[in-house]
Amino acid sequence: MLPRLFALPVLAAVAMAQPVIVKTTTLIDGKGHVLRNQEITIDAGRITHIADAKQKPTIDLSGLTVMPGWIDTHVHLGWYFNKEGRYDPGGRNSTTTPQQAALYAAANAYATLMGGFTTVQCLGMPIEGDLRDLIATGAIPGPRVLTSLRSINENTGDPEHIRTFVDKMKADGSDVVKLFATASIRDGGKMTMSVEQVNAACGEAKKVGLRGVVHAHASDGATAAIMAGCTSIEHGTFLDDTTLQLMASRGVFFDPNFLVLHNYLENKPKFLGIGNYNEEGFAAMEKGLPLVADVLRRARKLNVKIVLGTDAVAGSHGRNAEEFIYRVKDGGDKPMDALMSGTSVAAESLGMADKIGSLAEGMEADLVAVAGNPLDDITAVRRVVFVMKGGKIYKNTR
Repeated sequence: MLPRLFALPVLAAVAMAQPVIVKTTTLIDGKGHVLRNQEITIDAGRITHIADAKQKPTIDLSGLTVMPGWIDTHVHLGWYFNKEGRYDPGGRNSTTTPQQAALYAAANAYATLMGGFTTVQCLGMPIEGDLRDLIATGAIPGPRVLTSLRSINENTGDPEHIRTFVDKMKADGSDVVKLFATASIRDGGKMTMSVEQVNAACGEAKKVGLRGVVHAHASDGATAAIMAGCTSIEHGTFLDDTTLQLMASRGVFFDPNFLVLHNYLENKPKFLGIGNYNEEGFAAMEKGLPLVADVLRRARKLNVKIVLGTDAVAGSHGRNAEEFIYRVKDGGDKPMDALMSGTSVAAESLGMADKIGSLAEGMEADLVAVAGNPLDDITAVRRVVFVMKGGKIYKNTR
């Protein structure tokens, strides 16, 4: 008998070769519904039918909770801890070789997939494009990747330079435009790009058919981005209700993040002393945690569209599901709302709601199954035992 590690590719091949029947006991469809005792028929990587379980199953997930593959709208797969145990994002000051950096990124992608995330949005490094393409061809295992390839900030140039920069991003294959309208929380989150620069970045992104995702902790930077036509605000730690109301009225998505702050604090020795990862910066991040909880609660009350993003950096890849737990336990989210933020709402924010984020006929066969029911105990998201992406099985540890 083949060891499980070697049997998985065989299972994946079988899943693609003929229609597969997946039996479920509890199915959360990604759009707020719970279905009982259903079977999912999968053919050529897509869901073709969902109905009462009557046939002999190819895959029996009875006793588990089955959901759409989770989506993380903000990750950095190219960030890692090097062999010295220090934060290393690659690039000019890296102590690792380009080959090692690529392997770290591939390992981060694999860990993320094994954690139940079948689609991620990477915001900021060229290596993410190669990673996206290799995963798409099946050369290496990982989640479906969308990437900005690089990012825009106040130093990118004047508005004309920024428009040219966005055009180059589009030509190079970026799926989204990322811009930093404000400083990091470690530097107080003040607005750093001018309104004219933000207008140029968001306006040109819209012109060339790309979404604009904006790092903005404070209301002035976020408001400028919303008015300029960008589609998502990341972090938003200091947002006021007026800005949240503007987001709700314009259908702009919001991605507050808990995991990234917890991860920095838990791994402080690995970051401390690098750039603005200093004592003052760590104190600011610790003070930011209750502010994230508060802005999430206020955003929910104002009916802002909230997506799940972790800003996953070194140390957090594969632990992305902790964001669900923080949002429920610290942010007061209902478990179903938290799960939808990482499924159908996230898919909508990526412009992919017709392909991923829910379990229905015609959708990609992206499935994650956990032991337990996260609607009763949100920590069940830690217990991922089955992962399928596009009809291929990547994890089955029942």
